[in-house]
Amino acid sequence: MLQDHITVENRHKDFIRKVCETEIVYALKDETGFAISYSNELEYEDGEPVQIICFWSDEARAKSCIGQEWEHYEVSELALNDFMENWCLGMNQDGLVVGTDFDSNLFGYEAEPLEVILQIIEELKRTGKTLSLRKFESIDDLEAQIREILEDLTYPWG
Repeated sequence: MLQDHITVENRHKDFIRKVCETEIVYALKDETGFAISYSNELEYEDGEPVQIICFWSDEARAKSCIGQEWEHYEVSELALNDFMENWCLGMNQDGLVVGTDFDSNLFGYEAEPLEVILQIIEELKRTGKTLSLRKFESIDDLEAQIREILEDLTYPWG
């Protein structure tokens, strides 16, 4: 089990590195929406598992998850700035979790959306990359606002 946890954590770190490098995030989409899964770790206060929207760092990994309940899904590309500004912020408001680089067994890293944004910002800064944002003046502005939100935030799953 520890090995699985290390593998999943390493895949998440690779996800952060790769999406910062390519500025593209992949998801699976059909006519009803995007691919969701349910947390193995987190539950809402009513005992229901927390919903996860799954994202991948490369198209091939996303395609490898098409099957079973996701057989009618197609790979959809999202710009990194859209992923951060719209997806992660919206998912945070909706009480959803980000799943990164899930494998074909739907096993992957589960992360709180605001933490994913901060990890991406940290990697962008580490590599000296800039990213054009639409809703924020800069990456520093986004980071400051996220940190402010996190100070007051309590998640519905504890």
